[in-house]
Amino acid sequence: MALISTRTPSVYARHIGRAGVLASAVALASLTSLVNAPAALASPPAPISAAEARSYLATVTPAAEGSLAGYSRTQFPHWSTVSGTCNTRETVLKRDGVNVVTDSSCAAVSGSWYSEYDGATWTAASDIDIDHMVPLAEAWRSGANSWTTTKRQQFANDLTRPQLIAVTDNVNQAKGDLDPGKWLPPRTAYRCTYARMWVQVKQYWGLSMDSGEKTALVDVLNGC
Repeated sequence: MALISTRTPSVYARHIGRAGVLASAVALASLTSLVNAPAALASPPAPISAAEARSYLATVTPAAEGSLAGYSRTQFPHWSTVSGTCNTRETVLKRDGVNVVTDSSCAAVSGSWYSEYDGATWTAASDIDIDHMVPLAEAWRSGANSWTTTKRQQFANDLTRPQLIAVTDNVNQAKGDLDPGKWLPPRTAYRCTYARMWVQVKQYWGLSMDSGEKTALVDVLNGC
């Protein structure tokens, strides 16, 4: 289960470009009710426990990362149609948000989203990325290069495991394709959950881990 921060989250609405926040009196007034409302808490499937994750890691023999040769995001077709006009991204946006309203094409037109990675709340879907917990390039280097395209598509659209989560776009972009040995969520309260999610996804999909990745996961989970 995702850890819940006890601090009041920041609420943002970007109106000019991607670099800043327009803090006009009108915008502040429109956000007052959101500040007092319950935070939107991301809710991917609950990951395995820290004990289960530690137990699995004890069986893992680290392996060197493979090459990115031949990789492209098109090797992992996404987003797939889930139901009607709704695809995987739109499904996660609705799942992870609060009071999400969608139009006839299933696009989110209003709502709020709390990013577990950095503790920020956003009121525009355009400010949210759907993060692949185990990035597609990381999966490719860890064994997915030998999968069929169908299996890679299933991985990239996996709603059953904790593989997809709605988070602040630029935080997700800072993560890129880095594993936990090189990147962890800036909000430290979420790192235990993040490590449990990562381990479960790698375990289920049979993906390898390098030594730095495994060490970082063990360190986090030993503190959980």
